[in-house]
Amino acid sequence: MYKKIVNFIQNIYNTTDFIPLHEPRFIGNEKKYLNDCIDSTFVSSVGKYVDMFEEQFAVYVGSKYAIATVNGTSALHISLLLSGIQKDDEVITQPLTFIATCNAIDYCGAKPIFIDVDLDTMGLSPKSLKEFLENNCELEDNKCINKTTKNIIKACVPMHTFGHPCRIDEIKDICKKWHVELVEDAAESLGSYYKDKHTGTFGKLGAFSFNGNKIITSGGGGVIVTDDEELAKKAKHLTTTAKIPHPYEYRHDMIGYNYRMPNLNATLLVAQMEQLDKFVANKRDLASKYEEFFSSCEDIDFIKEPKDSKSNYWLQAVILKDKTIRGEFLEYTNKNGVMTRPVWKLMNELEIFKDAQSADLSNSKYLEERVVNITSSVVL
Repeated sequence: MYKKIVNFIQNIYNTTDFIPLHEPRFIGNEKKYLNDCIDSTFVSSVGKYVDMFEEQFAVYVGSKYAIATVNGTSALHISLLLSGIQKDDEVITQPLTFIATCNAIDYCGAKPIFIDVDLDTMGLSPKSLKEFLENNCELEDNKCINKTTKNIIKACVPMHTFGHPCRIDEIKDICKKWHVELVEDAAESLGSYYKDKHTGTFGKLGAFSFNGNKIITSGGGGVIVTDDEELAKKAKHLTTTAKIPHPYEYRHDMIGYNYRMPNLNATLLVAQMEQLDKFVANKRDLASKYEEFFSSCEDIDFIKEPKDSKSNYWLQAVILKDKTIRGEFLEYTNKNGVMTRPVWKLMNELEIFKDAQSADLSNSKYLEERVVNITSSVVL
């Protein structure tokens, strides 16, 4: 079975050389724009390509404002700060996620609370969220109070796993009822839609990533999106070291962060945005091929986009019905030149978050033991 899988992937990518899990594709105007940027000498956080990218991105996802940052973690960190997250506040999120989600919470001095995911979306479960809030919290003066810790639960950060949208509309309604701010971790879901609305735009703030393995990339990079003008202005101010605009004087009015995206990186993203629709179409076509292939494999199911969603299929993934074969699957494919990887270790099982409050996480554990990512690059 494993040999059949390796041969199938090698045929798709038309090579027997090593096939990475997800490598970037620079097949447009990247070099042209980079040369222009270098010639302009504006390679830091001031330059026309930063402005161009922010305008392009806001239009693409349907937000009023986009603020470019150095990476997705910084975008999420600032989004949480703008949502009022302070030391000892609590933030609900999912344990099945990349560590950046929890790192951003910790940067604010806040503590994560782990809620289970849905099996079909692999994202935060609205049912589990509702049950946790009803069983463990109470409203006092329009604040969500954790009855166990007596701390305020200030925000909820769902993540759209591998680009597959979670039930974000239901989560939004629950958060509104409990006066909890919704901040979307849309790091993996550029080009994904839930009920015809782009991910990252359901709450006041959403954060995206352009790390080297994302669907479009500038090597690093992130962006904050919002429809709130004041939040957008404050996001740009905070990410530019909170410097008061002045032709030559250096004055700062609050603790800020050196988080603005350099113009050099933005040049890549302007070119990559021009290819984004093609990349998404290509990856959806790849998903169709995988779905057909794995339909004949009794022990492996291909993970398809959830109901009411259009996924970018950033990382293609399968779920092994028998968790005991995962080691064999990973060892054989990687030894034979096809990179695969297991899903992340659950955040609540890491030493740094082992004391965090958690609800029942049965679905998250089931997926952690069985999900494997397979080769997902755009096919040339």
